[in-house]
This record gives sequence, structure tokens and C-alpha cells, in this order.
Amino acid sequence: MTTTGLSSIFIKMAINYKKELENSSRNMILVHDVDLLIKMIVRMMVNKAKIAHVSFFLYNKEKQGYSLTVSKGSLNKKLPLDMICIDKDDLLIRFFREHQNRLLFKREALVHHQAKLALKNPRVKIEQKQQLKQVLYQMELLESVVCIPSYFRDQLLGILLLGRKNSGKVFLDEELDFFEALNSNVAMAIRNAQLFKELEYELDRKHQLFVRTTIALAAAIEAKDNYTHGHTTRVTNLSLEIANRINQDSHEKLLDLKFFENLHIASLLHDIGKIGIPEHILNKRGSLTIGERNRIKEHPMIGVNILKPIKELEVSMQGVRYHHERFDGGGYPEGLKGDQIPLVASIISVADSFDAMTTDRPYRPALFRDAAVNEIKQLSGRQFHPKVAETFLALCKEGKI
Repeated sequence: MTTTGLSSIFIKMAINYKKELENSSRNMILVHDVDLLIKMIVRMMVNKAKIAHVSFFLYNKEKQGYSLTVSKGSLNKKLPLDMICIDKDDLLIRFFREHQNRLLFKREALVHHQAKLALKNPRVKIEQKQQLKQVLYQMELLESVVCIPSYFRDQLLGILLLGRKNSGKVFLDEELDFFEALNSNVAMAIRNAQLFKELEYELDRKHQLFVRTTIALAAAIEAKDNYTHGHTTRVTNLSLEIANRINQDSHEKLLDLKFFENLHIASLLHDIGKIGIPEHILNKRGSLTIGERNRIKEHPMIGVNILKPIKELEVSMQGVRYHHERFDGGGYPEGLKGDQIPLVASIISVADSFDAMTTDRPYRPALFRDAAVNEIKQLSGRQFHPKVAETFLALCKEGKI
């Protein structure tokens, strides 16, 4: 074969590797699961580069070492994933952490046969040869002929180990260049995925803390009003049940996950403003005076003022503000009418009214369930949003309420 012919094969191979690198990089951006990301890359290398086996050791903060995360190919059954962990101070790890490979071979990839030749090189220091011997011994134990470190900035995130080619031939420089470039992209993608997971965890932790705080606030409201023990929980559960049924009945998913989150928070906090109402009014036996009724009617706006500093509750506050509005415009605090009333508030209104009617209050005993259901039916289109009332009645008919 001529030199020109050989060069054209190398050029063709380089173009193919460039395409694979671009495709892999594009796919890596979309993956936020570290294990899945590494599996995807390892699978590609085994299948497309025709390598006997590929393994990846990823730094594990809890174990203070590099754990075998993925192993695919002929060595897969010999290396149990959960059992192998290389200590962070191990010689193999130190070799790459100290960039010894770049000092010796002017590249990131450590190639077994090149390292063997270096042991005979008189210009290589004795200390380096001793270290290199130990590293080669570990590579041989893992049946690897190429070892490539994954750096993010100067941090060693992991190590990629390659077995022999299925063809038995040595890896060409173009192939090693590709693996180094791919591994560099893998390191960046791994760090991005880790940061995404950390952010996801932090957001979830804050969300859980927020929900628990919300529940504690709801409990504080109930502790003040002796006659509404369990009211908030029942209203919340019923509100979510109604919203779920509205979604099931619609041809498209009318309500998204964010709506349910806002409804959940709003129903938990719908009566938070009662913290600002004197207990002697909340727990008064007998009829309220006009002045006392007006004080009670202040609780939605008191609740809004309490929650106003929390910008994330802007939508949820609609349920707090408007759950005493009426469909016919005769409610409070703003006298909204029809679809001017947010759906969050309309759902809470039905759930809140039903629970209020079916529990004992200081000024009257509880109504029987059927009487309360009939009241909702009679007031559909007047006090209550027709669609919400209709959904509530359907759930009652099916015995789900």
C-alpha cells in the first residue's frame, strides 16, 4: 500500500471519530444521570471501537476512593461493581493526580506497551520507573492496555481503562487522541450531571422544608380554632381529589404539576389569616355580631399580607385571597364573579364549604353528609363554580367523598 493510500485511510478514520465525538458530546449534554452517562459512553466504545472491555472508575466522596462504576465487555463478570474501590492515595491514582503521565509521555493516555519501553529508557529516573512498574502491574491486574484520566479543571474525577482491541492490533495515535478528547468531554459532562443532581437535591430539600413549614403553620391555625381540628388536612385532600378528577375528565391534561403544587400549598394555608383574628371571635358560642362577622371576613387579606414577602407563593396566594369569593359575585374580599375567580380558589371554596358544613362549629352542629352535598348542588352556579361543583358531586355519587 502507498503512503498516500495509508494517509487516506487515517483521514477517513479521523473523520469518523470526529463524527462520533460530536454525536457523543451532543448526547452527553442531555444526560443528568452520572451512571447512565458513563454507561452510554462505555457502551459506545465497546461496540464501535471494538474493544474487548472498557471500565470506568469514578471518584466516590463517601468512600474516599475511585469506585468501579461501569464495566462492559469481557471483564464485566470478573469485576463486581459494588466491591472494587481504589483508594484516593493509591499509587495509580497519585500517578495521574500528579500528572506524571504527561511529564513522561507528553499526553494524557498511558499506553501499556509504551510504558514498558520507558522502563528501558536510561533518561527516565529510577523513582519514576519504580512508580511506573507498580502502575503497569495494576493495569495488568485489570487486563487494561490503555488508561486515561478524566480531569475537570485540575480535579481527577475518574479513570477510564481500555482492554485490548478485538483485532489484537495496537491503538493508533488518532484513536488515542479521540479517546482523550472524548474523556475530556465526559469529565465535563460528569461534573455538570453532578452539579445538576446537587442542585436537584438542594431544591428538593428546600421544598420539603417549605412544605413542612407550611404544615406547621396550618397546625398553628388549627391550634387557635378549637372547632377546626383536622379541617386543613381534609380541605387539602378534598381539593386535590377534585383537581385530579377535573384532569381525568378533560381531553387534555388541563392542570399541570405546578398547578397541583400551588393548590396543595394554597389549601394548606387558606385559613392562615385566622392567626390575626381574636380567639374569642373564632371560638364564640352563638351568633356573631355584624362587627365580628366583618372581622372574620378580614382573614383572607390578613393571610395574603402574611405570605406576601414570599414571592414563590404568588400563585398560591390566589387561593388564600379568593376562596370566599362567590361565582355570582356576592363574595369577599373583592366581589369577583364567574371565571374572574382563579380555579385554585374555586376548588378550595367547595372543599372548604363542604368540610365546614359537615363539622361541628361553636354556633351550630354539623349537617348530615347528604344535606351538605345537596347544599353544594343547590348553590352550584351561584356560590360555587359549576364545573367544580359538578366534579365534587360526581365524586360523591361514586362514594369517593
